[in-house]
Amino acid sequence: EIRRALAGVPAHGLSAFHDAGDVACNDGDLEAAQQALAQAVAAELGQGAFPLVLGGGHEIAWGTWQGLRAHLDARGDQGRMLVINLDAHLDLRTGRPGSSGTPFDQIAQACRERGQRFEYACLGVSRLGNTAALFAHADVLGVHYVEDVEMQERHLDARLAELQALMDKVDHVYLTIDLDVLPAAVMPAVSAPAAYGVPLPVVEAIVMLVRASGKLRVADLAEFNPLYDRDGCGARAAARLAYRLMA
Repeated sequence: EIRRALAGVPAHGLSAFHDAGDVACNDGDLEAAQQALAQAVAAELGQGAFPLVLGGGHEIAWGTWQGLRAHLDARGDQGRMLVINLDAHLDLRTGRPGSSGTPFDQIAQACRERGQRFEYACLGVSRLGNTAALFAHADVLGVHYVEDVEMQERHLDARLAELQALMDKVDHVYLTIDLDVLPAAVMPAVSAPAAYGVPLPVVEAIVMLVRASGKLRVADLAEFNPLYDRDGCGARAAARLAYRLMA
């Protein structure tokens, strides 16, 4: 379910934040809900806000991207866009209709149809959580992916330098975080807790680098499920990342 879009104007501080409301998918029509989310994101961007979308499954990414794309199109802005996904999963499944496993393949298809580059970096990928076919598809699409074993604190300087180099080449950045990229001890509140995962300090450092780039236009936090939380620790980790994105 797509749960909520939250938006604010960071330049004015925390007091400028506002709740942009919920986008529900109660009737099973996921495509309609994604379109409603896209419209909400585009509307907030049009008002000069920075939208932070709180999921819900990672199917929100297709809605968020469409909203950002619609906003840029309305301005005649054809600048290059980098999608950065912090995630244990590539989410490049080719099946349709769409699901939480397909959003970045849907984005890739839309980019092909528009004659635009598909620029996608997936950081924190679990070798055990993706099929060989998904890795092969990622290679065909030219995806920049880094496995979780190369995303530990000892690798942070190298990863930040790589990410900065990717951002230097583009005009706009869309950051989406699947909370199952975090270790299960930090983030139990997801449907697929990570046995290994990427440490919270690494995820937070990446968030802060992207935020400081001046190119971040919209962000997601996906897959949080309070039913699976333990003593509120997952909610606190998600809230910390939301604060870093918005403050």
